[in-house]
Amino acid sequence: MSMGLPLGAALAACGTSGPGSTGGGGASGGGGAKASYWFLSTEPQEGVRRRTAERFNQANPNGQLEFTTFQNDAFKTKIKTAIGAGEAPTIIWGWGGGGLRSYVQAGQVEDLTSWFDENAAVKDKLFPSSFGAATVDGKVYAMPCETMQPIVLYYDKRAFEKIGAEPPQSWGDIMDLVPKFNAKGIAPFSLGGQSRWTNMMWLEFLFDRMGGPEVFQAVFDAEKDAWNNPVAIDALTKMQDLIKADGFIKGFSSITADSNADQALLYTGKAAMMLHGGWTYGSMKQDGGDFVSGGNLGYMNFPPIDGGKGDPGNTVGNPGQYMSISSKATAEQKEIAKKFFSTELISDKSAEEWVSTGAVPVIKGSEKFFTNSEDADFLNFVVGIANNAKVFQQSWDQALSPTAAEVLLDNIAKLFQLSIGPQEFATNMNAVIGK
Repeated sequence: MSMGLPLGAALAACGTSGPGSTGGGGASGGGGAKASYWFLSTEPQEGVRRRTAERFNQANPNGQLEFTTFQNDAFKTKIKTAIGAGEAPTIIWGWGGGGLRSYVQAGQVEDLTSWFDENAAVKDKLFPSSFGAATVDGKVYAMPCETMQPIVLYYDKRAFEKIGAEPPQSWGDIMDLVPKFNAKGIAPFSLGGQSRWTNMMWLEFLFDRMGGPEVFQAVFDAEKDAWNNPVAIDALTKMQDLIKADGFIKGFSSITADSNADQALLYTGKAAMMLHGGWTYGSMKQDGGDFVSGGNLGYMNFPPIDGGKGDPGNTVGNPGQYMSISSKATAEQKEIAKKFFSTELISDKSAEEWVSTGAVPVIKGSEKFFTNSEDADFLNFVVGIANNAKVFQQSWDQALSPTAAEVLLDNIAKLFQLSIGPQEFATNMNAVIGK
């Protein structure tokens, strides 16, 4: 699979955009040493994570995992606070990229480079491209895990039948569809805008389709005034054009992704389309009645933009999730984590369970579980995107430092609320380049 920064370096990533809707906690039984492990809630993903940890505990009574679950946004706050206080869990689940770099710079996570060298069989089970966001300055600080999740343009086939139209094949088509859906009382796009990172996915595709990955690459490389690139200003303008045209559900800024309310708007017929992560397929299948099983859900890669220079085969999103080991953990806890990494985390059973949720594992050979899956079409679609993408770009707020990412998300929210314009957005973001 091809992904990475322009010029061949890896920009693999784990987007901000992960699932999360229900809080809660759980813990193992058993004696002996215990390693703590926090991860995101929301089914069906939480169930796979939980059962994977439970199988490990059953096989290792003297070296157990204690796990606790959090909603997406709550997790992000909790993990940053805990790491900053030197009280991180043994296993630090995350998205790699800029967040991981900040942990490395603070000396909070273990260097796993030599461990992977000594355990070549583990590394060989994972797609090589998944290691990009696990790597900082040439060293590996995280274990790629779970699934690859490109951002997908989902649509309700029933909504398109109502207006007698086909799915958009260009940005021009998107803008043409907006008044047609609004005239029928159907919101063109669902959006959980209160979560902010959901808005960001739109900008990621606009920048890429209009100017190619080089536009954000300049920001990533901390080039001065990179956000003032004319392509960036044009993309930000196009974004506000769609918002002003009532392209999104009314009140989108008060809708949260953690509650899956944005997905519900799609499968209940209130919105025609939704740009969201690959993980939402499983959630919609589980919660949306016969929306998925009845063949009403359509999906596609984001279409090209008229006159754009970007490759329409490119994608953004999560080519994996990542687990690091806290440098503050005891030697026993670190060994439990490493044993988990090399056994149950990458087992066939784990891969099979991820496939059952409608997701593609980062574990090589997982395609063997597609054959009997009722989700085979979607799974092959995801694999096709990953295989065909020259660039599978990291979500911006994970590629950047936590400081710059927070400013980014804040300004994206303001941009979508139309309280700032493209130039003010660019000025505000240029002020935190490299910080």
